[in-house]
Amino acid sequence: MKCEHCTRKECSKKTKTDDQENVSVDAPSPARENGEKGEFHRLADSKIFLSDCLACDSCLTAEEGAQLSQQSTKEFFRVLNLNKRCDTSKHRVLVVSVCPQSLPYFAAKFNLSVTDASRRLCGFLKSLGVHYVFDTSIAADLSILESQKEFVRRFHQHNEERRVLPMLTSACPGWVRYAERVLGHPVTPHLCAARSPQQVMGSLVKDYFAKQQNLAPEKIFHVVVAPCYDKKLEALREGLSAAPGAQGADCVLTSGEVAQIMEQSDLSVKDAAVDTLFGDTKEATVRRHEGAGSDGHLAHVFRHAAKELFNEHVEEITYRALRNKDFQEVTLEKDGEVLLRFAAAYGFRNIQNMILKLKKGKFPYHFVEVLACPRGCLSGRGQAQTEDGHSDKTLLRQMESIYADIPVQPPETSAHLQELYQAWLGSPGAQEVLHATHPSPVRCLGSLDIRW
Repeated sequence: MKCEHCTRKECSKKTKTDDQENVSVDAPSPARENGEKGEFHRLADSKIFLSDCLACDSCLTAEEGAQLSQQSTKEFFRVLNLNKRCDTSKHRVLVVSVCPQSLPYFAAKFNLSVTDASRRLCGFLKSLGVHYVFDTSIAADLSILESQKEFVRRFHQHNEERRVLPMLTSACPGWVRYAERVLGHPVTPHLCAARSPQQVMGSLVKDYFAKQQNLAPEKIFHVVVAPCYDKKLEALREGLSAAPGAQGADCVLTSGEVAQIMEQSDLSVKDAAVDTLFGDTKEATVRRHEGAGSDGHLAHVFRHAAKELFNEHVEEITYRALRNKDFQEVTLEKDGEVLLRFAAAYGFRNIQNMILKLKKGKFPYHFVEVLACPRGCLSGRGQAQTEDGHSDKTLLRQMESIYADIPVQPPETSAHLQELYQAWLGSPGAQEVLHATHPSPVRCLGSLDIRW
């Protein structure tokens, strides 16, 4: 069986069954262990269903399917419960990193301000037994800064013989997986080499933070809270480890999975401030990057390129919708000449049109922010969904309003970035921490001819 977007004859992803509602997690909850009333019940093992599919290209091998089963609340509670037992040799430091696009969901879900939602989520996780809770903004800072440098370098290198533009963002795992496993050449050379915020955060936790705490990377269990299911697949990628034998993200839970745990818990929770990687005692302000529903690669790279390449200071960026609201362009013009032409392509229908034009050599853009989800990361399938699996449009509009009100902080203004570049990234191997290569499939399918 395959879904409507499948690019192969068969689909290895599982379909929902009638007894899905009866699937439960067998790991005991903290409430059960303490003999208290209430249980974390009916928390399904992690599966990617066809309705959740963003990059459905028969992409799950049997080995990956087994690994994916660890991306679940069951695995999370297994580690929590091991930490409560006497065998200290099996204890691990539990670290949770929360994506900025998940916070508006918790704020809307529990009718809180985004700051209160952050504190409530942090307090709840620590009441379960989590040791540290971080946000991934600093990782997105690094990802964006490296993307800026790469674009300027590509712009100077681009010519008729060596066509390295457009540069296509690589922060969305659904899009990247589709490009790597189905499209191959000529698409993968255009993918940005800067690692995604989740991948950078994995390196920060398992390498930088681990060294600060004098911990071996394998003694840390790193959980990422994210808005979409494809982040679980991203955690399975080979070669993303910050150190030999260390996986950057050990477990990815969607915002919806965490909210379900919170709703079914009767634990007494005290709000707590989010931790920082740098040991600051002052609570970090909730912030975001400039983007309607993403980490804002387009806006930040556009401003940097305008200044670096043409000495033009861009104050306000104007988006112009073309085919639809999920395909927009931004241009820098001077004396009637277009100097830079950027685009945002959200959703696989827009992605497919982009690929068709790129293949024909009729794609006029220098840079494209590509996201698998229509309307961006806020509408990820792991949050803002109704019980029947459809998008909760009312909740999503509320989340978009909340997200828009979060203060924007350009990555260049981050107080700790220079510290990271000098003390951490100045060491050998830093290039591997921040950059990746994108493999192509051995045999590229004729998916460019599929009409989405």
